[in-house]
Amino acid sequence: MADAPVSLNPAQLQAVHHLKGPCLVLAGAGSGKTRVIVHKIARLLQAGLEPKQIAAITFTNKAAQEMRERAKALVGPRAAKDLAISTFHSLGVRLLRSDGSRANLKEQFSILDSDDVLGVIREAGGCTDNALARRWQWTISLWKNQGLDADGAERAAATDDERVAARVMRRVEERLQAYQAVDFDDLIGLPLKLLQRDDEVRAKWQAMFRHVLVDEYQDTNAVQYELLKGLVGEGGIFTAVGDDDQSIYGWRGATIDNLKRLPQDYPQLQVIALEQNYRSTGSILRAANAVIAKNPKIFEKKLWSEFGDGEPVRVIECDGEEHEAERAVARIQAIRSGATTAGGGAIRMSDFAILYRANHQSRAFEQKLRAAQLPYKVSGGQSYFDRAEIKDVCAWLRLLVNPNDDPAFLRAVTTPKRGIGHQTLGTLGEFSGKRKTSLFEALFSPTLASVLKGKQIDALHEFGRAVNDLEHRARRSTGAEDAKALLLGWLKDIGYEQHLHDDSDGEKLAASRWSNVLDFVDWIARRCGGEITPDGGTFESERKSVLEVAQTISVILSLAERGEEQDVVTLSTLHAAKGLEWPHVILAGINEGLLPFRSGDEDMTAERLEEERRLMYVGITRARTTLVVSTLKRRKKGRDTVIGVPSRFIAEMKLDEVLVKEDPRERLKKLRAELAAKTPASTGG
Repeated sequence: MADAPVSLNPAQLQAVHHLKGPCLVLAGAGSGKTRVIVHKIARLLQAGLEPKQIAAITFTNKAAQEMRERAKALVGPRAAKDLAISTFHSLGVRLLRSDGSRANLKEQFSILDSDDVLGVIREAGGCTDNALARRWQWTISLWKNQGLDADGAERAAATDDERVAARVMRRVEERLQAYQAVDFDDLIGLPLKLLQRDDEVRAKWQAMFRHVLVDEYQDTNAVQYELLKGLVGEGGIFTAVGDDDQSIYGWRGATIDNLKRLPQDYPQLQVIALEQNYRSTGSILRAANAVIAKNPKIFEKKLWSEFGDGEPVRVIECDGEEHEAERAVARIQAIRSGATTAGGGAIRMSDFAILYRANHQSRAFEQKLRAAQLPYKVSGGQSYFDRAEIKDVCAWLRLLVNPNDDPAFLRAVTTPKRGIGHQTLGTLGEFSGKRKTSLFEALFSPTLASVLKGKQIDALHEFGRAVNDLEHRARRSTGAEDAKALLLGWLKDIGYEQHLHDDSDGEKLAASRWSNVLDFVDWIARRCGGEITPDGGTFESERKSVLEVAQTISVILSLAERGEEQDVVTLSTLHAAKGLEWPHVILAGINEGLLPFRSGDEDMTAERLEEERRLMYVGITRARTTLVVSTLKRRKKGRDTVIGVPSRFIAEMKLDEVLVKEDPRERLKKLRAELAAKTPASTGG
């Protein structure tokens, strides 16, 4: 399918040329929203704005990078360089780096990731139960996304569990302030408070940005909406681009109410719907429109395309998870074989995606794809490099390279525990903040004894010596064998394996985590030996020291995590698939209890059902050419097997042909027989 038209269609042109007031662009799936955003940036530059006066905000680094590249191609590298294209969180960092001192933050404040914050929460709540600490973390994050601080959380708490979480939240706030640290939610909440309470800061940023564009507007939470209002002021010169039918992140604080509030807060709002789809066939779009029509509408729109009907959407019924996976694999093989025998050209593995509601549904597909020797990748699960044990090792390596890396310091000094508690770290944080030094540098200050007692200082100094000693040895350890010996010896010295056993729920999990650490040590050692380049290539090159490899660790990790475009089948959750597309899509496990998802005997509220329906809509609109919806006669529920009930969303698709009886395995056999009959024997390679 085509990506977008060479010229803009009438609705796109209307959105691009509306410059004088607030604008909401309702961008249906595959309607060319990024194209509209970059062309509007070009139009604003043409109208006389400086690049630095235009802010374009989105949700992921990947989306920001894509927008930056496309803007660069359209307006040229010089103009694109000064455009403020970033995520909400990156913009928050920029604002706090500039004006955080007015909120009692030093310029080089620390940003803690989710695992770092979990450690602070466990310590603040005196909790060793990871599951309980994560529930507190989730509750605190939702409160922050609603704009509540600890005082507001205590007023909002409705149950005993929530009241405990609110008390923990207060202690966490105190610790983060003492550490001069923030979490990801604070990167939105603290800038908002600055804009609301500080007239000078608000005037500065409103004058800086003359036009603000927000992508994926339907994914904003209450605090992000208020931040947008703080940036644009009462004049409201902005463009919000979003789709109420693709609002699927309510569970993490996103609220569709932000779309309802726009015309109320900005009565002069211009609403423009992009309904022409440049991705999918007519059959796929009819199914999508039929499903989403069941939801109440904030704004009316209906997708259409010029690609013709294409193949009908098919529904297949499978005996269970294994049969479903077998049929999915057979369908992939049949489509690829069919394209070859029909002379239709090669179809790549990366043209296929199998999408499902929950991560655990990937297992059967992984087993069958491996058995068929079909390459695949799993999206939406935890990245190897996001594992807590890998982050622990990386924190030490980061600190070797940059002793001023406060987040790395906070993680390393408390992992494993060495008798350095929050009060000691809080005092150290206040001390370093007053002297405008890093935590590591403050640790060696001769005047630290004025605020900390002997045992506290001794523990800090012991940690400092351990870091300096490791840095000294890492500088001199070159080659794979030396590197491995150094890292394994260091892990033994700090008792990291024992820490995993103390910190994990069960011996099996601890052993698995330790195995991950050993794999990571091997990974670093091979780079020290020159066997593996940062982009994954293998060759013999110059040996490097552990410190030299540590200096490029963040680059190596980002490259390894991103990877090159791979020719593999994608397995993905529906949430992780949003924004992506494939020629051939299989929606798996479309059963009541899975989609819409239902846990136990909980009531399905109207709001929950509407969001689950939007998730189905997102899944349908990922497909470009063919779509199969797979449902189970029997499905696993925990350790039990239960009767499978087809999802109500299947009936809502209003398909002409509801159930396909043909098994693609039989179709594949026929195609192979036809190919064998037509192809003469060959000895060619």
